[in-house]
Amino acid sequence: MASGGQFVKYDLFAIDPLWRRLSDDEKDEGRREFSAVIDELSSDMFIRSFSMVGLRGDADFMLWHATETLEQLQEMATRLWSTSLGKYLTQPYSYLALTRKSQYVGKHQHTDQEGTSESLMPGNAKYFVLYPFTKTRQWYALPQEERQRMMSVHFTVGHKYPSVKINTSYSFGLDDQEFMVGFETDVPSDFLDLVMELRNSEASSYTLIDTPIFTGIHRSIEETLASLGD
Repeated sequence: MASGGQFVKYDLFAIDPLWRRLSDDEKDEGRREFSAVIDELSSDMFIRSFSMVGLRGDADFMLWHATETLEQLQEMATRLWSTSLGKYLTQPYSYLALTRKSQYVGKHQHTDQEGTSESLMPGNAKYFVLYPFTKTRQWYALPQEERQRMMSVHFTVGHKYPSVKINTSYSFGLDDQEFMVGFETDVPSDFLDLVMELRNSEASSYTLIDTPIFTGIHRSIEETLASLGD
């Protein structure tokens, strides 16, 4: 079990074009089988699906899930790959992280924007933007007070955009990136404005990696799979 947090996984899937050449019955059965696995596992773990069809060329949908053990994440992957639809999927991107309290937030928080819990606390917005994030080594060489000062400016800017909720999880030692940041919003233009404004902040000069960026539309798993087309 994760000590003091939950394991968070972001899986990005792409459909093989050969799948669309199957009969309607085969495709319908494949979608039902895949959805049934998701629905069953949802009783024991958090799972949310997003359609990315038409929004990005290298991935068609995303699953965001969180649970207490790595074994549960592995079991989910095995079961999904074993479905008839799974045989036509590739996974161009996969990210692993762990929830934990931020060392910068403390008492400074804003409802529905900054997570201070060791458990995932998602909202229910229509759109989701995800990207891996890594700071430069120079950032960690700075005194804690200096980093806190710059992050406080970040929070102040974020408060100007209450329609945007951030979900930060930590990947240090678990995956290639340091953080996974997922933003929920009903107003994508607000998120764009937020990112543009943060580009001018002092802390942004210590960003090493913040791509690739994935934008998805929150849909049920049935709607997500239907968006793959016939």
